[in-house]
Amino acid sequence: MYKNLAGRAFLALAAACFLSPAFSQTQQQPKAPLKIGFVYVTPVTDAGWVRQHEEGRKAVDAALGAKVKTTYVENVAEGADAERVIRDLAQQGNTLIFTPSFGYMEPTMKVARDFPEVKFESITGYKTAPNVATANARYYEGRYLAGIAAGRMTKTNIAGYVAGFPIPEVLQGINAFTLGMRSVNPAAQVRVVWLNEWFDPPKERDAAMALFNQNADVIAFHTGSTAVMAAAQERGKLAIAYHSDMRKIAPDAQIVAVTHQWGGYYTQRAKAVLDGSWKSGNLWGGVKEGLIRVGDFGTKVPRAVQDEVLARQKDIAAGKLQPFRAAAADVRDNEGHVVIAKGSQLSDEQILKMNWLVEGVQGRVTR
Repeated sequence: MYKNLAGRAFLALAAACFLSPAFSQTQQQPKAPLKIGFVYVTPVTDAGWVRQHEEGRKAVDAALGAKVKTTYVENVAEGADAERVIRDLAQQGNTLIFTPSFGYMEPTMKVARDFPEVKFESITGYKTAPNVATANARYYEGRYLAGIAAGRMTKTNIAGYVAGFPIPEVLQGINAFTLGMRSVNPAAQVRVVWLNEWFDPPKERDAAMALFNQNADVIAFHTGSTAVMAAAQERGKLAIAYHSDMRKIAPDAQIVAVTHQWGGYYTQRAKAVLDGSWKSGNLWGGVKEGLIRVGDFGTKVPRAVQDEVLARQKDIAAGKLQPFRAAAADVRDNEGHVVIAKGSQLSDEQILKMNWLVEGVQGRVTR
Protein backbone atom coordinates (compact mmCIF):
# COMPACT_ATOMS: atom_id res chain seq x y z
CA MET A 1 0.00 0.00 0.00
CA TYR A 2 2.74 2.45 0.95
CA LYS A 3 4.58 1.45 -2.18
CA ASN A 4 1.53 2.31 -4.34
CA LEU A 5 1.06 5.65 -2.61
CA ALA A 6 4.73 6.49 -3.07
CA GLY A 7 4.48 5.62 -6.76
CA ARG A 8 1.41 7.79 -7.23
CA ALA A 9 3.11 10.67 -5.44
CA PHE A 10 6.16 10.38 -7.67
CA LEU A 11 3.99 10.37 -10.81
CA ALA A 12 2.03 13.39 -9.61
CA LEU A 13 5.27 15.28 -8.84
CA ALA A 14 6.69 14.39 -12.24
CA ALA A 15 3.53 15.54 -13.99
CA ALA A 16 3.56 18.82 -12.07
CA CYS A 17 7.18 19.43 -12.99
CA PHE A 18 6.56 18.61 -16.63
CA LEU A 19 3.64 21.01 -16.85
CA SER A 20 5.23 23.85 -14.89
CA PRO A 21 6.58 26.84 -16.92
CA ALA A 22 9.89 26.77 -15.05
CA PHE A 23 10.54 23.14 -15.90
CA SER A 24 9.46 23.67 -19.51
CA GLN A 25 11.86 26.60 -19.93
CA THR A 26 14.79 24.56 -18.72
CA GLN A 27 14.03 21.94 -21.34
CA GLN A 28 13.61 24.43 -24.25
CA GLN A 29 17.05 25.97 -24.52
CA PRO A 30 17.20 29.16 -26.62
CA LYS A 31 18.53 28.60 -30.11
CA ALA A 32 22.19 29.54 -30.48
CA PRO A 33 22.75 32.66 -32.60
CA LEU A 34 23.96 32.31 -36.17
CA LYS A 35 27.69 33.03 -36.14
CA ILE A 36 28.76 35.20 -39.08
CA GLY A 37 32.33 36.08 -39.99
CA PHE A 38 33.64 38.94 -42.15
CA VAL A 39 37.14 39.27 -43.60
CA TYR A 40 38.46 42.75 -44.46
CA VAL A 41 41.34 43.47 -46.80
CA THR A 42 42.43 46.70 -45.08
CA PRO A 43 42.09 48.15 -41.59
CA VAL A 44 38.66 49.51 -40.70
CA THR A 45 38.92 53.24 -41.35
CA ASP A 46 36.44 56.11 -41.26
CA ALA A 47 35.65 55.80 -44.97
CA GLY A 48 36.41 53.60 -47.94
CA TRP A 49 35.78 50.08 -49.25
CA VAL A 50 36.10 48.29 -45.92
CA ARG A 51 34.08 50.95 -44.08
CA GLN A 52 31.09 50.22 -46.31
CA HIS A 53 31.28 46.49 -45.57
CA GLU A 54 31.64 47.24 -41.88
CA GLU A 55 28.45 49.31 -42.14
CA GLY A 56 26.87 46.28 -43.77
CA ARG A 57 27.91 44.08 -40.84
CA LYS A 58 26.43 46.59 -38.40
CA ALA A 59 23.21 46.61 -40.38
CA VAL A 60 22.94 42.83 -39.91
CA ASP A 61 23.40 43.25 -36.16
CA ALA A 62 20.78 46.00 -36.04
CA ALA A 63 18.24 44.04 -38.09
CA LEU A 64 18.63 40.60 -36.52
CA GLY A 65 19.80 41.34 -32.99
CA ALA A 66 20.27 38.27 -30.78
CA LYS A 67 19.62 35.93 -33.70
CA VAL A 68 23.15 36.54 -34.94
CA LYS A 69 26.64 36.99 -33.58
CA THR A 70 28.98 38.72 -36.02
CA THR A 71 32.73 39.12 -35.95
CA TYR A 72 35.38 40.43 -38.32
CA VAL A 73 39.10 40.18 -39.00
CA GLU A 74 40.66 43.27 -40.55
CA ASN A 75 43.78 44.01 -42.60
CA VAL A 76 44.00 40.51 -44.11
CA ALA A 77 46.24 40.28 -47.18
CA GLU A 78 44.90 38.48 -50.24
CA GLY A 79 46.40 35.03 -50.79
CA ALA A 80 47.72 32.56 -48.21
CA ASP A 81 46.96 34.80 -45.25
CA ALA A 82 43.35 35.11 -46.37
CA GLU A 83 42.98 31.33 -46.61
CA ARG A 84 44.28 30.94 -43.06
CA VAL A 85 41.86 33.53 -41.67
CA ILE A 86 38.84 32.18 -43.57
CA ARG A 87 39.67 28.67 -42.40
CA ASP A 88 40.00 29.86 -38.81
CA LEU A 89 36.58 31.51 -38.97
CA ALA A 90 35.03 28.28 -40.24
CA GLN A 91 36.74 26.25 -37.52
CA GLN A 92 35.45 28.69 -34.91
CA GLY A 93 31.86 27.81 -35.81
CA ASN A 94 30.93 30.62 -38.17
CA THR A 95 28.42 29.11 -40.56
CA LEU A 96 28.12 32.17 -42.80
CA ILE A 97 31.30 33.92 -43.94
CA PHE A 98 31.53 37.05 -46.11
CA THR A 99 34.80 37.60 -48.00
CA PRO A 100 34.59 41.03 -49.69
CA SER A 101 37.66 41.32 -51.90
CA PHE A 102 38.38 39.97 -55.38
CA GLY A 103 41.65 38.38 -54.21
CA TYR A 104 39.74 36.35 -51.60
CA MET A 105 37.90 34.36 -54.25
CA GLU A 106 40.35 31.47 -54.62
CA PRO A 107 41.03 31.14 -50.85
CA THR A 108 37.27 31.14 -50.28
CA MET A 109 36.73 28.38 -52.82
CA LYS A 110 39.51 26.30 -51.29
CA VAL A 111 38.18 26.57 -47.73
CA ALA A 112 34.60 25.99 -48.89
CA ARG A 113 35.55 22.57 -50.25
CA ASP A 114 36.69 21.55 -46.76
CA PHE A 115 33.63 22.98 -44.96
CA PRO A 116 30.58 22.01 -47.04
CA GLU A 117 28.21 22.88 -44.18
CA VAL A 118 29.39 26.50 -44.08
CA LYS A 119 27.87 29.12 -46.40
CA PHE A 120 30.28 31.56 -48.07
CA GLU A 121 29.58 34.87 -49.81
CA SER A 122 32.39 35.84 -52.20
CA ILE A 123 31.92 39.56 -52.78
CA THR A 124 33.33 40.67 -56.18
CA GLY A 125 34.29 37.09 -56.95
CA TYR A 126 32.77 35.15 -59.84
CA LYS A 127 33.28 31.47 -58.95
CA THR A 128 30.41 29.68 -57.25
CA ALA A 129 29.84 26.31 -55.58
CA PRO A 130 26.87 24.72 -53.78
CA ASN A 131 27.99 26.54 -50.60
CA VAL A 132 29.56 29.60 -52.26
CA ALA A 133 27.51 32.49 -53.62
CA THR A 134 28.87 35.58 -55.33
CA ALA A 135 27.69 39.17 -55.35
CA ASN A 136 28.98 42.34 -56.88
CA ALA A 137 27.74 45.81 -57.62
CA ARG A 138 27.52 47.66 -60.91
CA TYR A 139 29.94 50.30 -59.71
CA TYR A 140 30.22 51.64 -63.23
CA GLU A 141 26.67 53.02 -63.00
CA GLY A 142 27.75 55.33 -60.20
CA ARG A 143 30.94 56.19 -62.07
CA TYR A 144 28.96 57.35 -65.10
CA LEU A 145 26.87 59.64 -62.91
CA ALA A 146 29.97 61.01 -61.18
CA GLY A 147 31.42 61.66 -64.62
CA ILE A 148 28.45 63.88 -65.46
CA ALA A 149 29.13 65.95 -62.34
CA ALA A 150 32.86 66.11 -63.12
CA GLY A 151 32.18 67.14 -66.72
CA ARG A 152 30.02 70.01 -65.52
CA MET A 153 32.48 71.14 -62.84
CA THR A 154 35.89 70.96 -64.57
CA LYS A 155 37.45 74.15 -65.91
CA THR A 156 40.58 72.60 -67.44
CA ASN A 157 38.68 69.75 -69.13
CA ILE A 158 41.20 67.33 -67.58
CA ALA A 159 40.33 64.79 -64.92
CA GLY A 160 42.73 62.49 -63.12
CA TYR A 161 42.05 58.90 -62.14
CA VAL A 162 44.11 56.98 -59.56
CA ALA A 163 43.53 53.28 -60.24
CA GLY A 164 44.47 50.11 -58.38
CA PHE A 165 44.73 47.23 -60.84
CA PRO A 166 43.70 46.96 -64.53
CA ILE A 167 41.00 44.37 -63.91
CA PRO A 168 37.61 44.59 -65.68
CA GLU A 169 35.86 46.16 -62.70
CA VAL A 170 38.32 49.05 -62.64
CA LEU A 171 38.30 49.46 -66.43
CA GLN A 172 34.49 49.58 -66.35
CA GLY A 173 34.69 52.43 -63.87
CA ILE A 174 37.26 54.45 -65.80
CA ASN A 175 35.34 54.03 -69.05
CA ALA A 176 31.94 54.83 -67.57
CA PHE A 177 33.36 57.89 -65.80
CA THR A 178 34.88 59.12 -69.08
CA LEU A 179 31.67 58.47 -71.03
CA GLY A 180 29.71 60.34 -68.38
CA MET A 181 32.09 63.32 -68.53
CA ARG A 182 32.07 63.46 -72.32
CA SER A 183 28.28 63.14 -72.50
CA VAL A 184 28.08 66.70 -71.14
CA ASN A 185 31.58 67.94 -72.05
CA PRO A 186 32.94 66.37 -75.27
CA ALA A 187 36.33 68.06 -74.78
CA ALA A 188 37.00 66.27 -71.48
CA GLN A 189 40.06 64.03 -71.09
CA VAL A 190 40.86 61.55 -68.32
CA ARG A 191 44.45 60.76 -67.32
CA VAL A 192 45.06 57.46 -65.50
CA VAL A 193 47.81 56.46 -63.07
CA TRP A 194 48.05 52.75 -62.23
CA LEU A 195 49.30 51.85 -58.74
CA ASN A 196 49.03 48.04 -58.75
CA GLU A 197 47.93 48.43 -55.13
CA TRP A 198 44.52 48.60 -53.52
CA PHE A 199 45.61 50.31 -50.33
CA ASP A 200 48.77 52.39 -50.11
CA PRO A 201 47.94 55.91 -48.87
CA PRO A 202 51.38 57.45 -49.61
CA LYS A 203 51.37 56.12 -53.19
CA GLU A 204 47.75 57.19 -53.66
CA ARG A 205 48.60 60.71 -52.51
CA ASP A 206 51.69 60.93 -54.73
CA ALA A 207 49.69 59.81 -57.77
CA ALA A 208 47.02 62.43 -57.09
CA MET A 209 49.62 65.17 -56.72
CA ALA A 210 51.25 64.13 -60.01
CA LEU A 211 47.89 64.35 -61.78
CA PHE A 212 47.19 67.79 -60.33
CA ASN A 213 50.58 68.85 -61.65
CA GLN A 214 49.39 67.73 -65.11
CA ASN A 215 46.55 70.28 -64.97
CA ALA A 216 43.81 67.97 -63.69
CA ASP A 217 41.36 70.01 -61.62
CA VAL A 218 39.05 67.11 -60.72
CA ILE A 219 40.08 63.61 -59.70
CA ALA A 220 38.53 60.19 -59.19
CA PHE A 221 40.06 57.02 -57.79
CA HIS A 222 39.63 53.28 -57.36
CA THR A 223 41.76 52.52 -54.31
CA GLY A 224 41.01 51.84 -50.67
CA SER A 225 41.97 54.89 -48.63
CA THR A 226 40.97 58.55 -48.41
CA ALA A 227 44.41 59.81 -49.48
CA VAL A 228 43.27 61.10 -52.89
CA MET A 229 40.47 63.09 -51.28
CA ALA A 230 42.86 64.57 -48.73
CA ALA A 231 45.27 65.53 -51.54
CA ALA A 232 42.48 67.30 -53.44
CA GLN A 233 41.51 69.20 -50.31
CA GLU A 234 45.13 70.22 -49.76
CA ARG A 235 45.59 71.43 -53.33
CA GLY A 236 42.26 73.21 -53.62
CA LYS A 237 41.04 70.82 -56.34
CA LEU A 238 37.81 68.84 -56.80
CA ALA A 239 37.34 65.12 -56.24
CA ILE A 240 34.85 62.26 -56.53
CA ALA A 241 34.51 60.28 -53.30
CA TYR A 242 34.35 56.54 -53.75
CA HIS A 243 32.96 53.78 -51.53
CA SER A 244 31.87 56.27 -48.82
CA ASP A 245 30.84 59.87 -48.29
CA MET A 246 34.18 61.60 -47.59
CA ARG A 247 33.11 65.16 -46.80
CA LYS A 248 34.71 64.90 -43.38
CA ILE A 249 38.08 64.41 -45.05
CA ALA A 250 37.55 66.77 -47.98
CA PRO A 251 34.74 69.21 -47.15
CA ASP A 252 35.71 71.67 -49.88
CA ALA A 253 36.95 69.19 -52.49
CA GLN A 254 34.13 66.65 -52.67
CA ILE A 255 31.81 67.06 -55.64
CA VAL A 256 29.77 63.91 -55.09
CA ALA A 257 30.15 60.44 -53.59
CA VAL A 258 29.58 57.06 -55.23
CA THR A 259 28.64 54.88 -52.26
CA HIS A 260 28.11 51.13 -51.92
CA GLN A 261 25.22 49.97 -49.77
CA TRP A 262 25.75 46.37 -48.54
CA GLY A 263 23.50 46.26 -45.47
CA GLY A 264 20.34 45.13 -47.24
CA TYR A 265 22.04 42.30 -49.11
CA TYR A 266 23.98 41.06 -46.10
CA THR A 267 20.84 41.05 -43.94
CA GLN A 268 18.85 39.23 -46.60
CA ARG A 269 21.50 36.51 -46.89
CA ALA A 270 21.75 36.06 -43.12
CA LYS A 271 17.96 35.71 -42.91
CA ALA A 272 18.12 33.06 -45.63
CA VAL A 273 20.57 31.00 -43.57
CA LEU A 274 18.38 31.37 -40.49
CA ASP A 275 15.21 30.21 -42.24
CA GLY A 276 16.92 27.52 -44.31
CA SER A 277 16.30 29.14 -47.71
CA TRP A 278 19.91 30.10 -48.52
CA LYS A 279 21.04 29.02 -51.97
CA SER A 280 24.13 29.69 -54.01
CA GLY A 281 23.71 32.35 -56.67
CA ASN A 282 25.29 35.27 -58.45
CA LEU A 283 23.91 38.78 -57.91
CA TRP A 284 25.16 41.74 -59.94
CA GLY A 285 23.08 44.65 -58.73
CA GLY A 286 23.35 48.38 -59.15
CA VAL A 287 21.28 51.52 -58.72
CA LYS A 288 18.01 49.68 -59.27
CA GLU A 289 18.78 47.09 -56.57
CA GLY A 290 19.97 49.71 -54.07
CA LEU A 291 23.60 48.56 -54.03
CA ILE A 292 24.90 51.76 -55.64
CA ARG A 293 23.91 55.30 -54.74
CA VAL A 294 25.21 58.67 -55.89
CA GLY A 295 24.68 61.71 -53.70
CA ASP A 296 26.32 63.58 -50.80
CA PHE A 297 27.04 66.59 -53.00
CA GLY A 298 29.61 69.16 -51.96
CA THR A 299 28.74 72.79 -51.31
CA LYS A 300 30.36 73.96 -54.56
CA VAL A 301 28.04 71.94 -56.78
CA PRO A 302 25.24 74.06 -58.28
CA ARG A 303 21.67 72.88 -57.76
CA ALA A 304 21.23 72.43 -61.52
CA VAL A 305 24.13 69.96 -61.64
CA GLN A 306 22.80 68.06 -58.62
CA ASP A 307 19.36 67.82 -60.21
CA GLU A 308 20.85 66.62 -63.50
CA VAL A 309 22.86 63.85 -61.82
CA LEU A 310 19.92 62.70 -59.71
CA ALA A 311 17.65 62.68 -62.76
CA ARG A 312 20.11 60.47 -64.63
CA GLN A 313 20.29 58.20 -61.58
CA LYS A 314 16.53 57.72 -61.83
CA ASP A 315 16.93 56.96 -65.53
CA ILE A 316 19.45 54.22 -64.75
CA ALA A 317 17.16 52.74 -62.09
CA ALA A 318 14.30 52.71 -64.60
CA GLY A 319 16.42 51.11 -67.33
CA LYS A 320 16.23 54.20 -69.56
CA LEU A 321 19.98 54.86 -69.38
CA GLN A 322 22.72 52.29 -69.86
CA PRO A 323 26.28 53.69 -69.62
CA PHE A 324 27.60 51.21 -72.19
CA ARG A 325 24.99 51.88 -74.86
CA ALA A 326 25.96 53.71 -78.08
CA ALA A 327 22.93 55.80 -78.91
CA ALA A 328 24.00 58.44 -81.44
CA ALA A 329 27.39 57.21 -82.68
CA ASP A 330 29.94 54.41 -82.45
CA VAL A 331 31.95 54.25 -79.24
CA ARG A 332 35.66 53.71 -79.86
CA ASP A 333 38.52 52.76 -77.60
CA ASN A 334 41.52 55.05 -77.22
CA GLU A 335 43.30 53.22 -80.03
CA GLY A 336 40.52 53.96 -82.53
CA HIS A 337 38.73 50.59 -82.62
CA VAL A 338 34.93 50.45 -82.47
CA VAL A 339 33.99 48.78 -79.18
CA ILE A 340 30.26 49.59 -79.12
CA ALA A 341 28.53 49.98 -82.46
CA LYS A 342 25.93 52.71 -82.92
CA GLY A 343 22.52 51.57 -81.76
CA SER A 344 23.82 48.68 -79.65
CA GLN A 345 24.91 48.11 -76.07
CA LEU A 346 27.32 45.78 -74.36
CA SER A 347 26.01 42.57 -72.83
CA ASP A 348 26.83 41.71 -69.23
CA GLU A 349 29.32 39.14 -70.52
CA GLN A 350 31.12 41.80 -72.56
CA ILE A 351 31.15 44.25 -69.66
CA LEU A 352 32.58 41.61 -67.33
CA LYS A 353 35.41 40.89 -69.77
CA MET A 354 36.24 44.53 -70.51
CA ASN A 355 39.91 44.95 -71.40
CA TRP A 356 40.07 48.34 -73.17
CA LEU A 357 40.05 52.04 -72.38
CA VAL A 358 37.56 54.30 -74.09
CA GLU A 359 38.36 57.26 -76.32
CA GLY A 360 39.18 60.24 -74.13
CA VAL A 361 41.32 58.26 -71.68
CA GLN A 362 45.04 58.97 -71.69
CA GLY A 363 46.57 55.74 -70.50
CA ARG A 364 47.08 52.09 -71.34
CA VAL A 365 45.84 48.79 -69.95
CA THR A 366 49.02 47.55 -68.30
CA ARG A 367 49.28 43.88 -67.29
